[in-house]
Amino acid sequence: MKAVVMAGGEGTRLRPMTANQPKPLLPVANRPIMEHVLRLLKRHGVTETVVTLQFLAALVRNYFGDGHELGMHLQYATEDVPLGTAGSVKNAAARLRDDRFLVISGDALTDIDLSDMIRFHRENGALVTIGLKRVPNPLEFGIIIVDESGRVQRFLEKPTWGQVFSDTVNTGIYVMEPEVLDAVTEGGPVDWSADVFPALLAGGAAIYGYVAEGYWEDVGTHESYLKAQADALSGKVELDIGGFEVSPGVWVADSASVDPDAVLKGPLLVGDYAKVEAGAELREYTVLGNNAVVREGAFLHRAVVHDNVYLGPGAHLRGCVIGKSTDVMAGARIEENAVIGDECVIEAEAYVSSGVKVYPFKTIEAGAVVNTSVIWESRGQRNLFGPRGVSGLVNVEITAELCVRLASAYATTLRKGAHVVTSRDCSLAARALKRAVNAALTASAINVLDLEAAPMPVTRFHTARESAAGGIALRTTPGDPQSVDIVIMDGRGADLPPAAQRKLERVFSRQEFRRAFPGEIAELTYPSRAVEDYTHELLNHVGVSDVRDMKVVVDCAGGTSSLVLPTLLGRVGVEVLTVNARLDDVSPTETLAGRRRDLQRLSELVSSSRAAFGVRFDPVGERIALVDEKGQLISEERALLVVLDLVAAERQGGRVALPVTTTRVAEQVCRFHGVQVQWTTTSLDALTSAAAGPDMIFAADGRGGFVVPEFSPAIDGLAAFMRLLGLVARTRLSLSQIDARIPEVKLLKRAVPTPWAAKGAVMRSVMEAAEAEPDGCRIDTTDGVRVARDDGSWVLVLPAAAEPVTDLWAEAWDVDAAQTLLERWARIVEQAAT
Repeated sequence: MKAVVMAGGEGTRLRPMTANQPKPLLPVANRPIMEHVLRLLKRHGVTETVVTLQFLAALVRNYFGDGHELGMHLQYATEDVPLGTAGSVKNAAARLRDDRFLVISGDALTDIDLSDMIRFHRENGALVTIGLKRVPNPLEFGIIIVDESGRVQRFLEKPTWGQVFSDTVNTGIYVMEPEVLDAVTEGGPVDWSADVFPALLAGGAAIYGYVAEGYWEDVGTHESYLKAQADALSGKVELDIGGFEVSPGVWVADSASVDPDAVLKGPLLVGDYAKVEAGAELREYTVLGNNAVVREGAFLHRAVVHDNVYLGPGAHLRGCVIGKSTDVMAGARIEENAVIGDECVIEAEAYVSSGVKVYPFKTIEAGAVVNTSVIWESRGQRNLFGPRGVSGLVNVEITAELCVRLASAYATTLRKGAHVVTSRDCSLAARALKRAVNAALTASAINVLDLEAAPMPVTRFHTARESAAGGIALRTTPGDPQSVDIVIMDGRGADLPPAAQRKLERVFSRQEFRRAFPGEIAELTYPSRAVEDYTHELLNHVGVSDVRDMKVVVDCAGGTSSLVLPTLLGRVGVEVLTVNARLDDVSPTETLAGRRRDLQRLSELVSSSRAAFGVRFDPVGERIALVDEKGQLISEERALLVVLDLVAAERQGGRVALPVTTTRVAEQVCRFHGVQVQWTTTSLDALTSAAAGPDMIFAADGRGGFVVPEFSPAIDGLAAFMRLLGLVARTRLSLSQIDARIPEVKLLKRAVPTPWAAKGAVMRSVMEAAEAEPDGCRIDTTDGVRVARDDGSWVLVLPAAAEPVTDLWAEAWDVDAAQTLLERWARIVEQAAT
């Protein structure tokens, strides 16, 4: 006996879940509804099946193929236009003429006893047997009245309550004799219940109704979809649930990884290759899809999560549906009956209210409160580039596929045959993703000079020195071992300027990638003397005389600076105590606790060894932290002033470049030594461009990043360390003495949450408030709005480029004054943001 599975429905009431996939492919207990139907047919001995298709037919064919994996033989009959329930079966008539057949919907969940229904049909000699089910609310279904023998007496399609005369409804499951197809007219849509069956009944045909006792649920609404999931987990319907029942009602796939400290309260299902971290809590009626990730502190209750979904730390999901390949970031909250479509991004701390529908490929901005459905608009789609390049979670936001697309877009902006330098830090993720970058570049006719694992300063140096068109470096995001940054550089070795970023983003978003012809595939080479060339040039530009008697302590933080320092320090002859001088691919970035621990150890080593100072590099060799000869850590703000004082005292002229967020004590230091300050915006590109200007002797970003302009305009921790060696050797003062002679001020910072849409209004309000300040206050709009008073105190209000916040800095001569200034302007921002 053959079966016909009707799988052509669009499922419009289930959108956005069915916005880009047919309803039969919607998963219940991590398997498509239609797969459960096919497994039911096989259990009852029906393996020869014709599947009728119309909406997104290719997706169904591609998923099930010929049915071999299910032990079935599938054929397909595709409609060019919708033909109705009867017309779709008529479309497959050529395969159904030889014997009776069974018709069943591919988008209803059921375990009805099909064998008993076929027996009933055969014993009654019926032309058609209709599967019936008693339901509490028959309004959405076709009602059928049968007599005592089961023969159908009357049909009524989707009645009102005033027309309801029975609770026995049509399930859409039929057993038919092949001659019934002769009653189906051709040329337009034809429905079984509305057209064919009433006509047959009027002609006296033997149409019977089989009242089934099993489970049946028409998955036609979001509510019924969630109900079907709960019923599957509760055992109300007989299904094949993949995995092992590790405790009553808790089903976990064999390949899943669930931390013993995660809380699981069944009934629930964890799919194949899913990962649940310690501290996560999965409550009743939750379905976690295949390859899903649930981070620590996340909470799920009655949540249905499709495949390849990422749930960040502290995410809260209750009674909702999350479409496949969607990212729900840290602290986001999604409420009852909300539905998130496929490939969306719900950013940190966003709130999606009950009943909201977010259609596929949308981004909900961080901190947003969404009370209405998001259908057409992208709602705050963030830029590709952030303050550290292209950043995101490994294999969630930054995947090998994204790296290929990004590198292809970058290559498209360059001429064929150009050279690009690539490098990485010591992490396994950066190593894997760089291979994707290299492949995409060479396939796009770009020659690659791969430095492999190398400090960022070495990469920037070779990008500028090799006459390369640019560079790409991959590194672990500082402080976040789960994330990676892709830093794209121009021919100067500097981060791409905004105009170049926008050009690359346009190519990336349109996917207008250039491809090379077979004869144009470029080469991948590995420069053999990258470290030696960098070391040689650095020592030629930075004076390190009189350092042979010095003693210093160096902490490489397990990063790539350990690949350069032995060669560099060996040529200088300074006495060095080195720690963490190895590549640590297990911990490729520093946590706050680890940084504090290592700095404490560095302080102890400096004081006990009587070293001149100690320095700790970040894992990619760009930034440094300083410890004075007494073993006291010098804060980033004070370290800038100390190094600035050393440079300015020695040069007695020239200019320095500093971002507007730097303490204004720097002006006093420079004025004392006859040096001028050039204030820049907070972007790294602005600082690099300023450092390349004439008469520049120093630049810094105030976060441990220093520029040695005579060597390179880029931030370089290795060059800064070598320059500091020479400066300390030539001065008669220690770092603590220099620090002590520089005036003390208090610089405080605060971030105020600000929706993207409100940032313009916030800055207008800030500017109005600044203009209303008393006479004597000066307004500076180099970056944001800075208001400076005659007493030396100042406040800066600056909207963040990559986050929905407004940053504020306030400086005064004591903490109370700085705090008062900060709170006053924070209130102005908060009022304007609401």
